[in-house]
Parts: sequence; C-alpha cells; structure tokens
Amino acid sequence: MEKRWLIIIVLLLVLIGSVIFMMKRHFSEENMVYDDEQKGLNKQIVISFSHVVAENTPKGLAAQKFAELVDEKTNGRVKVEVFSNGSLYSDEEEIDALMRGDVQMIAPSFSKVTELIPEWQVLDLPFIFEDYHDVERVFTGEVGKQLLAMLEKKGIKGLAFWSNGFKQMTSNRYLLIEPKDFKGLRFRIMPSKVIEDQFRLLGTEPIVVSFNHVYQSLEKQEFDGQENTISNIYSKGFYQFHPYITVSNHGYLGYVVLMNGKFWESLPIDVRKQIVAALEETTLWNLKQSKLQNEQQLIEMKNNSNIQIYELTDKERKEWKEKFAPLYKEFEKKFGRKLLQRIQNDRG
Repeated sequence: MEKRWLIIIVLLLVLIGSVIFMMKRHFSEENMVYDDEQKGLNKQIVISFSHVVAENTPKGLAAQKFAELVDEKTNGRVKVEVFSNGSLYSDEEEIDALMRGDVQMIAPSFSKVTELIPEWQVLDLPFIFEDYHDVERVFTGEVGKQLLAMLEKKGIKGLAFWSNGFKQMTSNRYLLIEPKDFKGLRFRIMPSKVIEDQFRLLGTEPIVVSFNHVYQSLEKQEFDGQENTISNIYSKGFYQFHPYITVSNHGYLGYVVLMNGKFWESLPIDVRKQIVAALEETTLWNLKQSKLQNEQQLIEMKNNSNIQIYELTDKERKEWKEKFAPLYKEFEKKFGRKLLQRIQNDRG
C-alpha cells in the first residue's frame, strides 16, 4: 500500500513539474519581443552565386564585394554564397542551371548569352570598344538597359554588367603581330559565332573549349593560341604554356550579372532595392578595379624574362581593324544597324 502511494506521489510531482514548465515556456514566448532585424534573420534569404573564374580576378573580387555589400545593406537578412572556379557549374552548364532554378545568380561572359540572345553578338565584335571610358558609358547607359531588358523574355533578370578587361592574343609558337601570322594555327575560343568568324577571317582553326578546361588543354598543347585578358592569363598561369603575348586590345571580355527571374520576383521589394544598390556600388568599383588589375599584372608579366610581350602600334591596329571589317557588315545584315549605331554613339 505504501509503495502504491509512493508511485502516485512521484507521478503527481512529475505532472506538476511538466505543467509548470509548459506555462513558463508559454508566457516567455508570449512576452518575448522580436524586432524586425530578428525576424529577418529567422527568414534569412540565401542566394547561391556561381561563377567559373578564380577568386582573385576582377569578376571573382566583384562577386565577393557584392556579397559583403548585400550583407551590410540588408543587416544580414540576405546572404550571398559565392561559389568560384566552376565549383558548382562550368561555364557550359551555368545558364541552364540558372534557368532551372538550381542556382540563383551567375555572371557569364557576353559570349555565353549570345546563345540565348543573338543580338548580343554585337559585344563580341572586335574593336567595338576603344578604351575603358567607352565600356563604362555603354555598360551604365541606355544601351546597357536595352540589352538587359532583352533577357526578360527568357525568364532571366539582367541586373548589371561587370568588367574583366580587354582581350589579348597568346601563342606557343611566336608573336602574332600581323593578321597573316595567324594562318594555319589552332585557336581556343569561347562559344560565339562572331568570335568564330573572327578567327576564320584570320585563317585559323577555331576550337571551342570551356574556360574550366583551358589550362589542361594548354598543358597538353591542344591548340596554338587563345585570346584572353591579362588578369585571366596571369591568374590562371596560361603564360606558362603560351609565353608569346600580343597586347592588341582587340576584344572585350565582360560579364552580365543574372538572376533567375522567378526568384527575383519572389523577393520583397525592399530586398530588391538593396540588391540593386549593392550591384550599382559593386559595378563602379569593378570598372576601376579591373582596369587597375590588368595594368598591374601586365607590368608583372613584363618583368618575367620567360615571357615575350609585344604591343601593337596604331598602324598595326588599323590593319587588324580592316581585316575584321566584314564582321560588322555581317552583323548589320543579320540584325540591322540600330543597336550597333547606338553603341558607337554612346562611345562618344
């Protein structure tokens, strides 16, 4: 009998303890005050940003700065996770991944976008920009807005243009100074009809190779030349296999910052504004940083005795421009002159 009463008393004590615990929890939650920042953190928005270049390149650095600015401007409500060096997707895969919603942001080169919007081939035309001032005026002007708007019909939100820099020619054979020097060479290119036609005009065999595989292809001597910016040539060590570099500034390697359209529309309006503000600040920083970085790394490569660097004269650049003139005529034939004319007008 005593044993039974003992069990009953223990059970009652456990029951009373449970009731007291639940009441304390209820009243503490009821009286707890959440400010807006705490609510935002509980509903943190995570944006996966995938790109294919090294972290220490203009695009890599811009992506990091953008992530920092978004964190700052949203008080931690939005977190941008940056995945560099093609760790999530290669440059061949990233646009499809964005459109599927597997990743929220990417920043592909213009050449990749030409597969979706053929008119974007205008940005791959050789000598479309003369200097960095031309680039900034077009990227941040009305033409830039027009180009970004073209992406909406594909379910993609075009947000900004970022810069890498002007492209140069490299070779494992010899310095490429005159158009005739290219004849018979095998050249790595990005997927772009204009770039392919550019190298066919020079008499080369153009070969499309993903950026992620350029280093291995160079190492295996699978082609004789390639075009790229100084920052990419330097950061990826391409000069180890292609030590002949011609500073031609013939083309421009830029990127467009894209977000999945549905994801963009799902964001609160205030968050969209904060992201746009962060992008605007990052873009201006990137334009200056990319120019400075390419200039500094060119100097560093000039100090390397194993690399031969040649800078085209004005006369030689004119000869290259004349060689590429048919590309402009072909573009006008396909797409008209209006877009090309607007870019040339914006250049001043």
